[in-house]
Amino acid sequence: MTATATLRIGTRESRLAIAQARIAATALGPTIGPSELVPIATRGDAISAGQPHAGWVETDGQFTRELERALLDGRVDLVVHSYKDLPTAATDGLVIGAVLERGDARDCLVTADGGTLDDLRFGARIGTSSPRRAAQLAAARSDLITTPIRGNLETRLRRLRQGELDALILAAAGLDRLGIAVPDHARLGFELMLPAPAQGALALQVRTADRALRAALATIEHVPTRVAVDAERALLRRIGGGCLAPLGALGEVSDQQLRLRAAYADGTGALRRAEATGPAADPGAVVETVAERILDA
Repeated sequence: MTATATLRIGTRESRLAIAQARIAATALGPTIGPSELVPIATRGDAISAGQPHAGWVETDGQFTRELERALLDGRVDLVVHSYKDLPTAATDGLVIGAVLERGDARDCLVTADGGTLDDLRFGARIGTSSPRRAAQLAAARSDLITTPIRGNLETRLRRLRQGELDALILAAAGLDRLGIAVPDHARLGFELMLPAPAQGALALQVRTADRALRAALATIEHVPTRVAVDAERALLRRIGGGCLAPLGALGEVSDQQLRLRAAYADGTGALRRAEATGPAADPGAVVETVAERILDA
């Protein structure tokens, strides 16, 4: 793009994705100037809308592939991803130009009556299609029944209100960005539920060759978030299984130290936990330590 052109920001079509793209546009405004959002349909969204009861198998990149194609084709200048949705393998010709400051990385247990996890009846039905969430929830309460669910937030919340489910597990960052009020007691502590790698973080992806835009994006990068979530994604890549692996991971940077915690459900259903702390300047060593402790458990 030229210095005077309007920046075209690609985004998924959901209300949450549009809200997240607007966050990115606001962050870029002082540096880039005017921008416009370009909604792009993805295969994952189309399937999810058509089969909200989750009678399908999600695959890596199902919610990001069309956005990357639009970027490579030159139809947009930049795309905004929920970083957790991006496959860990890089796409040739594209690069993550910036990661914005992370939102609340916690998961929320949302019930129709505002109750807590302890308030749920024996055998309550919990809406989630995430093996990561299901495994950690089972470790806390093995009686609960997880029920696959897809669709946007509004669809899921409607099914909860209609009594199809007793509770939902949803990402706090998404609820916050849509202005949906969630009580503090609904936000699950990390000791109970570790998030998906990079949950709550927004990644701004651009063409590798667009050096001017990459330089502009570097000015809005939130470095502690980038170090933390890239460590989480490196751990996911090291363990394997892609973004659908039953891995919860949380990196936290403080005083130039990186603390990385993980919870992984192995093939037997057992939940393995591990953590390590080391210099934030050497995240690879921290990742390798956690990976070894998980895989050798």
